[in-house]
Amino acid sequence: MGLTGIQILGKLPKKNCKECGYPTCMAFAMKVAAGQAEITACPYVDPKVVEEIAEATAPPIRTVKLGSGDYTYSLGGEVVLFRHEKRFENPPPLGTYISSAMEEEEISRRLSLYKNLQWDRVGVKLQPEIVFLTEAGRNSKFMDLVKRVREELPHVALIMEGSTASLEKAISLCGDFKPLLYGATKENLEDITSLALDAKVPLTIVAKSLDELSELAERALQKGLKDLVLDPGSRGVRELFEDLVIIRRSAIKKRYKPFGFPVITFPYRYAEDYFSESLLAGLLIAKYASVIVLSDLKAESLFNLLVERMNIFTDPQKPLVVEEGIYPVNGPDEYSPVVITCNFALTYFIVNGEIESSRVPTWLLIKNTDGLSVLTAWAAGKFGADSIAEFVKRCGIEQKVKHRKLEIPGYLAGIKGELEEELPDWEIIVGPREASGLPALLKRVYAELQEMKKAS
Repeated sequence: MGLTGIQILGKLPKKNCKECGYPTCMAFAMKVAAGQAEITACPYVDPKVVEEIAEATAPPIRTVKLGSGDYTYSLGGEVVLFRHEKRFENPPPLGTYISSAMEEEEISRRLSLYKNLQWDRVGVKLQPEIVFLTEAGRNSKFMDLVKRVREELPHVALIMEGSTASLEKAISLCGDFKPLLYGATKENLEDITSLALDAKVPLTIVAKSLDELSELAERALQKGLKDLVLDPGSRGVRELFEDLVIIRRSAIKKRYKPFGFPVITFPYRYAEDYFSESLLAGLLIAKYASVIVLSDLKAESLFNLLVERMNIFTDPQKPLVVEEGIYPVNGPDEYSPVVITCNFALTYFIVNGEIESSRVPTWLLIKNTDGLSVLTAWAAGKFGADSIAEFVKRCGIEQKVKHRKLEIPGYLAGIKGELEEELPDWEIIVGPREASGLPALLKRVYAELQEMKKAS
């Protein structure tokens, strides 16, 4: 069980120095107990106490880190069974495998997928983040593959499978970039555990059953290796689903340490085709994979999986928002329509999508409404005539266009007169209530603006 704030306070030096960022040691201790602050923020706490409190306040699913610097990926760290209880913490990295036995053409194709399959959504970059490298055949070719991936894909985390000798060389090639070793079985546990301990890298325990998995994880823990990832070796889809649920429930409800680690999954092992594999991967994102390795990366499937993952691992207590500002769509100029809406992400994507499909060059103004939708923001006083007028004046749109036509959402038709008083130089155009009506309106307004451009 985690320590209470009072228990943590008893282990602090009680200086009330405020160097941790909180007014008192009591306030700091309460934040640490709630998981909202790190004990290391106190510069005077004893290192032994740091270790003790970190262990006591650690999540039931241990957080295992791969990579380094800006490209550090966290696995696990989960504290709940269901997202609505609090939130899911660390989204599972997705990727595919590359074997040293593959032809050069296939290796190059797979590497290129990591560079090309990237999307931006709500300011978040969606892309595959992990690659599973397998040694097959000559040791030198595997080493060349590791070097190549590190050089060409510096942002991608590595999972590596091979002989103990090869893995030792591969780890040295990674430098400070921490990989995940795969393949600690009943037969090689001693050797590969020693390697992981010496190199200070995480290790995957691979078993044929949950009983064997528990035994191997316990042995690794006894040797002092704390950063583990689990592969239960499930033999079918149903068994995989049941194993993941049992592992998560055992760790969170029972605090069973051998199962308190992230889990790696391979959907293609249980699927007859890529469609079935994608469906299973979508299930595993929610229940309860920490890493998902696919047989291949295909845009039509990967994008949907990444969006699903982003939605599930978004904090449900915080609205998904886009940054306030001016968004040029379809290459607008000084005589392009100006549209304004709220910064609720769903609204932004719908409106932006309709503008793009219209092919009309448009300036899209996004007003900060704290993530509230149009009507909700208006009701809360965050999207009224005064706030819209203030935003239009300060955002800089007046310097970007030579006209004064502003289209507002149809649901705000009631504030048209008030907004005209706040912005006397602007013509306020009430848009459609549904975004699907935007293209027709934009084309009409754009035609008017082009006539104005010819006349000027």
